[in-house]
Amino acid sequence: MNLIDRIKPFKEEEKIVENLTKEVFSKLNKIRNVKFVLGGSVSKDTWLKGTNEIDIFAKFNYFKFKEKDISAVLCKELKKLFKLKLVHGSRDYFHINFKGFTFEIVPILDIKNPKEAKNVTDLSPLHINFVKKYPKLKDEIRLLKMFCKTNSLYGAESYISGFSGYTLEILVIYYKNFKNVLKNATKWKDKTIIDILGKVKDPLNELNPSKIVSPLIIIDPADQTRNISASLSHENFYKFINLSKEYLKNPSEKFFVERNEIPKDAFVLKIIPLKGKKDVIGAKAVKDMTYIKNKLNEHVFFVNKSEWFWNKEIVFWFKVKNKKLSMYKIHKGPPESLEKNVDEFKKKHKNIFLKKGVYYAKIKREYVKVEDLIKKLLKDKYVKERVKEIKWK
Repeated sequence: MNLIDRIKPFKEEEKIVENLTKEVFSKLNKIRNVKFVLGGSVSKDTWLKGTNEIDIFAKFNYFKFKEKDISAVLCKELKKLFKLKLVHGSRDYFHINFKGFTFEIVPILDIKNPKEAKNVTDLSPLHINFVKKYPKLKDEIRLLKMFCKTNSLYGAESYISGFSGYTLEILVIYYKNFKNVLKNATKWKDKTIIDILGKVKDPLNELNPSKIVSPLIIIDPADQTRNISASLSHENFYKFINLSKEYLKNPSEKFFVERNEIPKDAFVLKIIPLKGKKDVIGAKAVKDMTYIKNKLNEHVFFVNKSEWFWNKEIVFWFKVKNKKLSMYKIHKGPPESLEKNVDEFKKKHKNIFLKKGVYYAKIKREYVKVEDLIKKLLKDKYVKERVKEIKWK
């Protein structure tokens, strides 16, 4: 079995999704004045094996509903047919659990012109139509999606800050295939611009400043005022570049296999997130992880490698350069020629000495062992209030 066959849905899997979708549509179509259409990667046939989330767009007539709360209108009708979960967002949407699958029902305005969009989700059908013009690239897109997924780069949510599915689709369309995306990525610099239609002459000046803070700027072919990679962090931008270099140097299927291995000498924290929208609770957990890493670095234990993955709970592991430090640290003070500064330095520190004309202080460290700092951080109010539970495995 080749790599594509391993990541592409089986025919049986496609049939299951097709039949379940028909069942859900048969119920949804009872709702009047709303047109339901398949959305997301399933509609574009760029989905990966094992997908259990299916997007459906509820399209409302633009002229009749442009000033109305279409989420509230849809909620009232969906409640009559399904047990549903309301998900808050820039426009509220809904989750329906049906026979082991999650159907995401997203209310949108049926627009023809991107200028009519009241919410970014209104553009989604235009995105689908654009991608579907390139059916021969479906498997190339799947390769890039899997490459990013297994390396924690797939997802535009704030707690991931990676590439959205649509962004990856556009990259493959622009560069023609998976391998070319990686080859060109090795040449990317900060503020690399990709404009697939070539309609924006000067993106850095024409786009809203808030749209160009990301290191990669990809103009949305459906709406030239948008940067579809705006959520990509600098850290993940360079991570993708480095992974591209590694893969091209030594192509291997290991880049497409999800790895949740934890090194033997790593410190492991288990996090149970709060209840709520995944994007929000995920972002809070990531803030905790960032805070912990910053504190470890601040106390010179230095985190040299860290990863996290999220199944039922979030597992965050990290390795440090120094597990144990000396009892004292040396703090550099002023040169002996600056008498006023020297007097202040002597008042502030007791254990001082002069070396080559410069005063130094010998200060007792707050934490000598990394374990002691970790224990303290897990009790920190900042950490505790952002998650339901965090424990050292």
